[in-house]
Amino acid sequence: MADATTHPAPATPDGEAAKRSKDLVLQLLARPAAVSSAAISLGGQNLDYEVVAAFLPVQPAGLGGAAADPEAAIMTTAYLKKGADPASRPLCFAFNGGPGSASIWLQFGALGPKRVVVPDDGQMGPPPYAVEDNPHSWLEHFDLVFIDPPHTGWSVSASEAARKKLLSVDGDVAALADVMRGWLTRHQRWGSPLYLAGESYGTTRGAALSEALLDMGAVLSGVILVSCAMDLQSIVFAPANDLPYSLFLPAFANVSQYHGLLQGPQAASPEAARAAAEAFVQDDYVAALQAGSRLTDKKRSAVARRMAELTGLPRSLVEEQNLRISDQCYFAEALRARGQVVGRLEARATAPAAAQRTGQWEFDPGIEAIAGPYTMAAMAYFRGSLGLDLPHRYHVLSMEVNRAWDWARSKGSGRTSMGFASTSPDLARALRRNPQLKVLAASGRYDLGTPYSASDWSLAQLNVPPAVLQRVTHRYYDAGHMMYTRQADLRQLKADLAAWLKD
Repeated sequence: MADATTHPAPATPDGEAAKRSKDLVLQLLARPAAVSSAAISLGGQNLDYEVVAAFLPVQPAGLGGAAADPEAAIMTTAYLKKGADPASRPLCFAFNGGPGSASIWLQFGALGPKRVVVPDDGQMGPPPYAVEDNPHSWLEHFDLVFIDPPHTGWSVSASEAARKKLLSVDGDVAALADVMRGWLTRHQRWGSPLYLAGESYGTTRGAALSEALLDMGAVLSGVILVSCAMDLQSIVFAPANDLPYSLFLPAFANVSQYHGLLQGPQAASPEAARAAAEAFVQDDYVAALQAGSRLTDKKRSAVARRMAELTGLPRSLVEEQNLRISDQCYFAEALRARGQVVGRLEARATAPAAAQRTGQWEFDPGIEAIAGPYTMAAMAYFRGSLGLDLPHRYHVLSMEVNRAWDWARSKGSGRTSMGFASTSPDLARALRRNPQLKVLAASGRYDLGTPYSASDWSLAQLNVPPAVLQRVTHRYYDAGHMMYTRQADLRQLKADLAAWLKD
């Protein structure tokens, strides 16, 4: 019989995969940083900057974490002003959402010194696609560090156990906090004023990070929330959750006015449509939803009629849907008569419906219009200008990550950890704990993923006294989720940022 100690059993397929994952993480962490230099004119001045793309580890938590193998390799792309004093030069960490999205949207849409130019109307432009100088880059105000969370971009985890932990609300927050800590240490930037900027699910993580960083001793000066998603209950249509129906209605009215679906006073302007819908929600609709089957026939008829007037949808459809128009219903039905479907992240965008009409909404015209252009332009920049020749796939938006996400929060216990994920309590505590912290929220009027009206509600529910709430600013733009794809809103967002920083 062979001696098992001298003749080990062959590695199992699972064992080989685990070894490859661990080896890939170690290889990425051992790679030297990709460094390049460039210059751009911002605010009437020439600014020389350096680009540093490098992988940082996520170390396990606990007393033994420092000596343990890293759990993940996370790619960061930093844009740093040359010759600046680190003690006075502000630093902003930025990330996108999903969950499962890389950071190319903020990086090449609004914040970074390079951007992808797309049509203002939310439709897809023709190729070729490339980045060009962004005259509205936030590099004028901050050094910028873009983070691709685990399993987005080229970032990967080292094991199945690490992957499961990192694909969760609190695991993701802990991982990004550790990466920021590591970046600040590696670049000797603990003395810099610190800011965070997150978009969409990036606001979910950003709100939680505002307190997580404070727990590790990193005091933030500001948090920028682009297209808020701190309270999932406000935007997820689910059984027995009537909240989104009332919060989406003003946004539906705004979009319907844009597409010419309204008549009467609410058709006069976007402002008129929003005001009419907001008043209806406040005065009648919330009470009707809460009444349910107790609503009288007369009141139900009046509510259905007014909803049809405010959305442009057939009254019969409103009644069939029991006075509850979901996002999926609106996308498929609003422009059915024209043979079109409406975009989610950019509701000004439309696309042809299938020849065989169904109530199913198969794709989002709003994201389709920019996903290809951003991906192709970003890959050309990373591989060309930065020389990143990584062989494994760059995940722009991983639906596998999105489907695998664990939404339960470990920070709560018992009933506080049940139900929809919410990180606005973290932000509220951070605002109360840190008197220097201020918040800038940005919402697109034509965003039907995280509608402005739902963000209004979420910010109004922050558990802080009025004096603290004065440190929260909300600004609005006439485009969708990525409002910066519209030139006028890109300029306005930068102007609003500058005014917020000055104030």
